[in-house]
Amino acid sequence: MKIRAGFHIGYDCEHPTPMLLTLNVFPSRWADLLTAQVLSFDRPIDVSAYTDVFGNACNRIVAPPGRTTISTAFEIYDDGLADPVPYGAIQHQINDLPDDVLVYLLGSRYCDTDRLADFAWRTFADTPLGWPRVQAILDFTHQRIAFDYMKADPFRTAFGGFTEGVGVCRDYAHLAITLCRCLNIPARYCTGYLGDIGVPRDPNPMDFSAWMEVYLGGRWYTVDARHNRPRIGRILMARGRDATDVAMSTAFGPAILRQFDVVTEEI
Repeated sequence: MKIRAGFHIGYDCEHPTPMLLTLNVFPSRWADLLTAQVLSFDRPIDVSAYTDVFGNACNRIVAPPGRTTISTAFEIYDDGLADPVPYGAIQHQINDLPDDVLVYLLGSRYCDTDRLADFAWRTFADTPLGWPRVQAILDFTHQRIAFDYMKADPFRTAFGGFTEGVGVCRDYAHLAITLCRCLNIPARYCTGYLGDIGVPRDPNPMDFSAWMEVYLGGRWYTVDARHNRPRIGRILMARGRDATDVAMSTAFGPAILRQFDVVTEEI
């Protein structure tokens, strides 16, 4: 299966503004690219590339005053298979986890484990360990939050999504990640492209999507509390502890988002 994807994102800056960009396809998918995936800018800008501590392919720029539009367009191969469901995957004891996985048990900016730990143990302590417990968390989160694109809130944490009962894909991910971590299941945040492939078309504007990965049975598995079903055609861009680590841009000064158009479609 071939997928066409890309975006046009525009920022207005009043002054020269350093920015970090996390807008590239994750390196694990580079071998699947059928055309080059390169960031382009509508004005001369010096761009440097680096890999962050989570393995994400990032860029640094200084956006000049005025409007700066960042774009990319590419085609990529996908096997067309739905996310695998790890029915028999076990949960590890903490002392058996690899060292680099331990950070995904800890609270973070949007995953406020301290505020949800008691609830998590009261609610899920009697569920079987491993995949059944993860599925119970996904089911709960899917029912707890009502999707509303117009009520996106960049300040909403997992506890906020839990109490308000409304949000967008990142809120589903943050709540499910947090509940997993409270129950000693490593979980990390993912962002990328997810088009309406194999499902009815979503009437909401196309956006980058958020999902998560859980560590069970010695490997990471993709899960998605918003859709709560295996999906086809995910294109991973970045992973991290939560949305802070994978923000599409981090500006060190005022930068107003003026254009945001994302495309993801099967061809």
